[in-house]
Amino acid sequence: MSLSITNLEVNYGKHEVLKKLSINELKKGSFTALLGPNAAGKSTLFKSIAGIIKVTGGDITLSDDNLLKSSRKERARRVAFLPQSFHANVALSVFESVLLSLKQQSAWRVKSEDLDRVSNILSLLHIEHLADKDISSLSGGQKQLTAMARILVVEPEVVLLDEPTSALDLHHQLSLLELVKMHTIEKGIITIAALHDVNLAAKFCDNLEVLNKGVIQLSGEPSHVLAQPKLGDTYRVMTSLESTKAGQLYVDAQLYSN
Repeated sequence: MSLSITNLEVNYGKHEVLKKLSINELKKGSFTALLGPNAAGKSTLFKSIAGIIKVTGGDITLSDDNLLKSSRKERARRVAFLPQSFHANVALSVFESVLLSLKQQSAWRVKSEDLDRVSNILSLLHIEHLADKDISSLSGGQKQLTAMARILVVEPEVVLLDEPTSALDLHHQLSLLELVKMHTIEKGIITIAALHDVNLAAKFCDNLEVLNKGVIQLSGEPSHVLAQPKLGDTYRVMTSLESTKAGQLYVDAQLYSN
């Protein structure tokens, strides 16, 4: 199983957002970071893959199937999208919300294994203590973790995470990304996460895609992408690739001097 994007085009009116964007095969069990400045087109790319917005041209291929020709129901079964903000319009507990996400993909009759599956996901994310809490009463970080549980419980082929760590403190950022990586490998899924922190991307991701002005500027393994001067140009800073005593890559960034 692999995901490929070829010459993808998306327009908002006369404004070109994605311009013949291509991403080579992302294989199952791989965790990819989508990097780039604000307004680079990251959310638009995710919405295009998930089928939320209409594309102007190109192809999105998953296991030799063109997703652009799939029904909305079929694409929702295969591709799960977690947007930046999670809103619940009904009064549900955390447990009920995650269970509802699961049952939307199967028969509505609730079985004991469904309840176990929801409980296991909440435990994995360390939010089992929130099971009976109303979603509206949760903090931003707790809502984000609940939204993540709704995604992981379904076990799709592709998971798209739009800034999944934005509302989390450092401890929960590390914990969540470690869990996502483990889940990606164990379930053999393809995960893409839009991240602002290039050092978190270097720590957890197998592949980096740098998006700016609607096209992929850089692509490849972290050691290659993060060493390129074009990375700094993309963010309008000067960058240098360093490593810790433990051998972990990190990017040191400086503003351009006057």
